Amino acid sequence: MDFVKRTIELAMQNVEEGGRPFATVIVRNGEIVAESANKAAQSHDPTAHAEILAIREACKKLQTENLSDCEIYILASPCPMCLGSLYYCSPKQVIYITTREEYVPFYRDDRQYFELENFYQEFAKPIAQRRLPMKHQPDVQALDVYKRWKELNRPAE
Repeated sequence: MDFVKRTIELAMQNVEEGGRPFATVIVRNGEIVAESANKAAQSHDPTAHAEILAIREACKKLQTENLSDCEIYILASPCPMCLGSLYYCSPKQVIYITTREEYVPFYRDDRQYFELENFYQEFAKPIAQRRLPMKHQPDVQALDVYKRWKELNRPAE
């Protein structure tokens, strides 16, 4: 099976159904483990990107959060949220079919605090200088959660 063509087919089908032009196919040992189109518009869920939905499905099916033996095909270079998800699941390889520069004449996604063309510069700024309003409100008890996790997950000696 041509996994690039399958990714394109899923994205085109999603566009025809009123969705956004993105899709993901996850392959392990030459077989599709999971696939999804972007469902953000249909579900009213801004996190329902194709990569995230397919990663969730693959991890559930394979009973792991590590996809290091999988290839992930995506229609376009990933947004920052999906890029983070790809790093977390650590696939063997990510194959992207188009770049932002190639598709920007046809598709643009602008949000109040987010534009793909300047996101990485925005993210590199100190938190206080970013466009997204954020406030640090520390509480020492918050560290107790991490301390307890360490106690429960300490390797056997």
